[in-house]
Amino acid sequence: MSKEMNFFNEMGDGDSPRGPYHDYQSWFSGQDNARLATKSKEAEAFFRRTGITFNVYGQADAEERLIPFDLVPRILSGREWTKLAKGIDQRVRAINAFLHDIYNRQEILRAGVVPVDLIAQNEAFLPQMIGFSPPGDVYTHIVGTDIVRTGPEEFYVLEDNARTPSGVSYMLENRETMLQMFPELFSKIKVQPVSDYPKSLRQSLAACAPKSVTGRPCVAVLTPGIFNSAYFEHSFLADQMGVELVEGHDLRVVDGHIAMRTTKGYKQIDVLYRRVDDEFLDPLTFNPDSMLGVPGIMDVYRAGNITIANAPGTGIADDKAIYSYVPDIVEFYTGERAILKNVETFRCSEPDMLAYVLDNLGDLVVKEVHGSGGYGMLVGPAASKKEIEAFRDKLKARPANYIAQPTLSLSTVPIFTDSGLAPRHVDLRPFALMSPDGVNITPGGLTRVALTEGSLVVNSSQGGGTKDTWILED
Repeated sequence: MSKEMNFFNEMGDGDSPRGPYHDYQSWFSGQDNARLATKSKEAEAFFRRTGITFNVYGQADAEERLIPFDLVPRILSGREWTKLAKGIDQRVRAINAFLHDIYNRQEILRAGVVPVDLIAQNEAFLPQMIGFSPPGDVYTHIVGTDIVRTGPEEFYVLEDNARTPSGVSYMLENRETMLQMFPELFSKIKVQPVSDYPKSLRQSLAACAPKSVTGRPCVAVLTPGIFNSAYFEHSFLADQMGVELVEGHDLRVVDGHIAMRTTKGYKQIDVLYRRVDDEFLDPLTFNPDSMLGVPGIMDVYRAGNITIANAPGTGIADDKAIYSYVPDIVEFYTGERAILKNVETFRCSEPDMLAYVLDNLGDLVVKEVHGSGGYGMLVGPAASKKEIEAFRDKLKARPANYIAQPTLSLSTVPIFTDSGLAPRHVDLRPFALMSPDGVNITPGGLTRVALTEGSLVVNSSQGGGTKDTWILED
């Protein structure tokens, strides 16, 4: 990491904390470090008892891991949050309009705003969705928007997660843990609550039920099963919403609808919150070897007899090459300039941009266009010469598979260590719910923190941790 970089510390220095941290700093300065260290261990024990774990893909012998939790919250003022929420709302609406357009009239392609090849040759684009509109025209029922900060007023969207965004269970459990450990803090500092998320999720999903549904819609969560890395979250959300957690083998087509097996026979499902990727959703339509999905569910879906959240084919909005066009997408569908800025992005599929990237690999972050979890990426300033040269070969072999971005001077937030507070880089994933009634954004989100000094990689699979995120009531 370049030593010349200056990082914005969101808490400020110890003698003069920034406004949002003033009351917290006043409280923290009166705390005993030994007590805080004990509380940190209590939090780990709580997470372990609750079963808040994840698995790491690609490691056959990997056991379930805890995501490290840091007890120093990340705090934003109400004013800062208002700007972020407006930008997220605008972005989610535009992405949803984009998805509806590319699967129907394709006006943005005919206008030349987004290249046709970027859609037509994209593995995340599903031809099976062409000409079909989901109930309420909602594709992006749940969206996680990854945001980074470089200064007091400088926020950037790092990527959009509209396929199957994860992490909201950690947002909720982090807050519950903080409430249990430091109840006095929440009487001293007015923090906006996040506990309504499960209720809002169920209401939002129910509002997207097919028009033919009468009475209270039946909602269920579809999980790939206990071996999935996010299984804890699937079961947690089902439990918190008060709905059934189902696997593919629990479901079948009955009288043109999807029904789940119960002790009283099969019961119709109206809205299925699926955490199964498109490829495995329906073996009759996609991967014939899939044991995770439901044979025939796409026929039921296209007949208008079930809502699938998020809609199949939304994954194209997660494509990091598509991401580079989102400011244009926002302007095309809203007529407004994007409130939240993108990180400058070089599409390696374009010869001029590829040449620039190859010449500057040591200064850039290079990512796979469909990558996630911090896998398959190069952080140039932190990479060895050998790693850079190996990535150079990958880029030359499959340039369209990559994008590159400058290395940002990401903001830092202190973490609690044995020797006191120490700055670490963070990002933020707020969660937005979309229904025909509008966009509902929970005040806060999941703050992920790079626990290794100097590291910019915050993903849990790469050793990152999490923090509670406080949005002040001001």
